[in-house]
Amino acid sequence: ESRKPEHQAKARQLVQHLLPHTGRAHRVGITGVPGVGKSTTIDQLGANLTARGHKVAVLAVDPSSTRTGGSILGDKTRMAKLAIDRNAFI
Repeated sequence: ESRKPEHQAKARQLVQHLLPHTGRAHRVGITGVPGVGKSTTIDQLGANLTARGHKVAVLAVDPSSTRTGGSILGDKTRMAKLAIDRNAFI
């Protein structure tokens, strides 16, 4: 996440534009140091939710990589259950 005021202003604008279209969706943020089990927790939680009939979207950001923003393929690999679940999007 950028700390530049102009980027934060754009982010707030985007969120305000999108919120009316989210319906009854819930947003959950998960953070932690590398290796603590964030991906495993997300995979388990997401699989539990889809098993109960919910749909899940995972929007992963890895700020440790300033050039690529992190490895999305790595996220799919670490979230094996959600990666093949038709009610989940990574």
